[in-house]
Amino acid sequence: MRLNRNLCDWRIWVCIAALALWPRAASADTITPERIAVALSKLEALAQGAVADGAVPGLAIAVVHDDDVIFLRGFGHREAGKPEAVDADTVFQIASLSKPVSATVVAALVSDGTVSWDSKIADLDPAFRLADPYPTSQLTVRDLFSHRSGLPGTAGDDLEDIGYDRAEILHRLRFVPPSSSFRAGYSYSNFGLTEGAVAAAMPTGKPWEEVAEEKLYRPLGMASTSSRHSDFVKHADRAALHIKVDGAWAAKIERDPDAQAPAGGVSSTARDLSQWVRLILGNGVYAGKTLISADALDQTHVPLMTRGKNPVSGGESFYGLGWNVEFGRHGLSWGHAGAFSVGARTLVTIFPRERLGIVIIANAFPTGVPEGLSDSFADLVFKGSVQKDWVKAWDGIYAGMFGPVVEAAKATYAAPPSPARPSRPASAYAGRYANDFFGNAVVASAGDGLVLKVGPAGARSYSLAHYDGDLFLTFPDAETPDRPTGVSFVVGPDGKASAMTIGFLDENHLGTLRRVGD
Repeated sequence: MRLNRNLCDWRIWVCIAALALWPRAASADTITPERIAVALSKLEALAQGAVADGAVPGLAIAVVHDDDVIFLRGFGHREAGKPEAVDADTVFQIASLSKPVSATVVAALVSDGTVSWDSKIADLDPAFRLADPYPTSQLTVRDLFSHRSGLPGTAGDDLEDIGYDRAEILHRLRFVPPSSSFRAGYSYSNFGLTEGAVAAAMPTGKPWEEVAEEKLYRPLGMASTSSRHSDFVKHADRAALHIKVDGAWAAKIERDPDAQAPAGGVSSTARDLSQWVRLILGNGVYAGKTLISADALDQTHVPLMTRGKNPVSGGESFYGLGWNVEFGRHGLSWGHAGAFSVGARTLVTIFPRERLGIVIIANAFPTGVPEGLSDSFADLVFKGSVQKDWVKAWDGIYAGMFGPVVEAAKATYAAPPSPARPSRPASAYAGRYANDFFGNAVVASAGDGLVLKVGPAGARSYSLAHYDGDLFLTFPDAETPDRPTGVSFVVGPDGKASAMTIGFLDENHLGTLRRVGD
């Protein structure tokens, strides 16, 4: 297996290349308190306008400058159609904004000597395996937090979707073929990062959720922040998730992200996250006390893997350890977005030279409001005026994530051939199927059709409608309920299906399951 250049050479090369691309930002001296005050006033108006226009049901914003929280406010409603307002203490599910939060927790473990960023996973968690032995033996916490392990980006997400828990998902990642050579490619992986965090916590003898509390949430007074879904649902003041239904926001779906808690399972408030931003801007110092060593935290912002250009503003973007590192129109920024396709959007953006940070958390998807407001605020601070309609630009990016996929699927299955080939008797397809990655699946008769059950103890059930011959359709996604996907069978000479391929589980070419007995 061909390896990338060694870590030290790679880091030096990327830093030199990135600095060459780094436009000169406005001097911190030009960012006067007066300009920031004007920017905050206009940010507030923009946020109010976004809610009034129906761009999101609700959102909350925190802005930190130097060591002061200078803006903290909620807008709109926790749930569309209900009167309860969002405030600075409304708890949101922050989705992948969890990643830089969790990187901060691991930095605290690195700071106190529990682990290092280069600790090998084989030493911390000997039971964990990748598909190939050499990467398994060399894999480090740094590799997993920078998404360069070779794991395909969606590996494990599919297992979570059908009901498997974290331990089982991490165990089954060994069956996933790599999408790139070890350390040679960037592939954003929820469960890769989750393994990095869980392994880093193992020397403490405590679960990740407890370590996150002890190392970060409690020291910063983040009393409403948790990595447990059960804590989120206990809060009366919490934001519902929203998706568009017939053009209107609706709170239709709940999301329990415990399986990937370090990567996407944190819930928090604007007030709590402002304290975390204070720690980041203070380079590990909070309220005059060093909580995390500067070196341990600095390493999270080294640009290790290239991500290409920002799709809207065009800045050069890299990935560090749980952080995006961008060299854009206003100079160096650190940031991370988060989204649940079932209804959450979040963002943090930090300008370290100016000691300025903004967090925006919203309760809907798809929407470009968090990026749009953040980019508008940055323009106001650095340039004195908003340079373009950033919300509209980012809305276009997020709106395009599902629409083309749904339309392509509809076109593929617009109408069966005429005449369609008949299906075989239900008994030809009924039975138990399995592979190492997805485990068991059962196909059974259900009225005039078939039902597919997958996941632990058949946790998820999908109706199958005949389309043509041995091909059936199902509609597996709650967030895109009109998107069809195929389930096809291979029938042997005995008239019985010997295998089936489940389209919505086949993104990593692991969706074919073979019959195992009658």
